[in-house]
Amino acid sequence: MSRAAAEPAGTDEQLVAACRRGDEGAWEAIVQRYQRLIYAVPRRAGLNEDAASEVFQDVFTTLVENIESIEQPSRLQAWLVTTAKRKTWRAVSRARSTRSFATSDDSDEQSEMYNLADERVLPDEVLVQLEEQHIVRAALAELEERCRRLLQMLFYASEPPPYSEIAAALGTSEGSIGPTRARCLKKLLDVLRKKGFS
Repeated sequence: MSRAAAEPAGTDEQLVAACRRGDEGAWEAIVQRYQRLIYAVPRRAGLNEDAASEVFQDVFTTLVENIESIEQPSRLQAWLVTTAKRKTWRAVSRARSTRSFATSDDSDEQSEMYNLADERVLPDEVLVQLEEQHIVRAALAELEERCRRLLQMLFYASEPPPYSEIAAALGTSEGSIGPTRARCLKKLLDVLRKKGFS
């Protein structure tokens, strides 16, 4: 996968402007950039995969319908998250309403569909965490492949592999992993600072 494929090029403002001109590639780039973040909002709120997919589709349909009226394209991420939060709240409310009228004859599958999380749809601190994770992933995608692979192996695996395995994957010595990790983390921090994330 090329670096361009890993993270769409262009700022949100540039992509919104291109979308307004009818550029299909810009639409695809926005979806690619934000799909994980937007999908995570309903999933974290306890909606199942199908319901989360509906929220996801609804968010981007709403974006298509409102692309001309977005006043601050630079704040597209905040607009998308707010929209996803509202649509998630509506989906949870509808699901609770349907569940309250469900009969005892409902199948286990239907019951599972409405087995939602607690009363808090999605606490603000969770949204902040999701947005921070998105920013870090976007910054990571801007690093050269060697740093990106190293940091993903060290910090994104549920169980980080041993240094011997990392060294073999990167074609380097085990002794160089620590210094390389420090350099790569500094590069990541530099990218995050440029994005205004401190």
